[in-house]
Amino acid sequence: MQAWDIQFHALSVGYGNHVVLHDINATLPAGQISVILGGSGCGKSTLLRHIIGLSRPLTGSIRIGGEDLFRLDRQAFRRVRRQMGVLFQDGALLGALTLAENVALPLSEHLRLPKPLLHEAALRVLRMVGLEDFARFYPNQLSGGMRKRAGLARAIIAEPRILLCDEPTSGLDPVTAARMDALLLAMHQQYEHMTTVVVSHDLASLRTIADHVLVLREGRAVFSGSLAELEASDDAYLRQFLRREADEGQMALHEPPHPQVQAALEGWLRS
Repeated sequence: MQAWDIQFHALSVGYGNHVVLHDINATLPAGQISVILGGSGCGKSTLLRHIIGLSRPLTGSIRIGGEDLFRLDRQAFRRVRRQMGVLFQDGALLGALTLAENVALPLSEHLRLPKPLLHEAALRVLRMVGLEDFARFYPNQLSGGMRKRAGLARAIIAEPRILLCDEPTSGLDPVTAARMDALLLAMHQQYEHMTTVVVSHDLASLRTIADHVLVLREGRAVFSGSLAELEASDDAYLRQFLRREADEGQMALHEPPHPQVQAALEGWLRS
């Protein structure tokens, strides 16, 4: 099975008259792990929604495996979407279903297979993420890291060509985050046909998993290239971002509250 690349051509995306990203031209290489990096609110998740096909571009195109996603007819569009697995930021598991039932959803919703076969398919991928023993547990009985691993199992059960991950390490402690990175690398080795796209602002994760990096800033793509090229860049913003340095020019100085507010607050604290 041939891996698919993801190409953005003069792509602008947003909502209504509000443009979030403007004139993006970049390629996320086939069969590699690409990390979409940038500050909070820069449009990373918005771009991911458009790759999935949940929103249409304002202008430009997204080509997946050489096909313009939004020029495909309905049937062809669905065929491409079936080749995508998505790990949502919070796992997005259904509370009324067991872990195995959640993981099997992509198969049970679309394939007429016996329940025992669906259960065994779920166990296979749960074993891969170290959760086989929790197959009959419900999401509220699991930690956040376990729910994310279960979400990853569900995303890969149909062996998609494209795996899309929205902030897979957010909210996790360093050890659990490292385990998630290791799982993503293991999936990359297991499925050579899979193109993985990770939205993140986690620099430790970036340096662990990334083959290719797309950096967004203020509605634009300011870098697209290998991790080594990013680390070697002399661009001031990229160096500042990678070193986690604050921009002192944008830091607000302390401004005292209005005297009337201050007096009311002091009176309330003394009461």
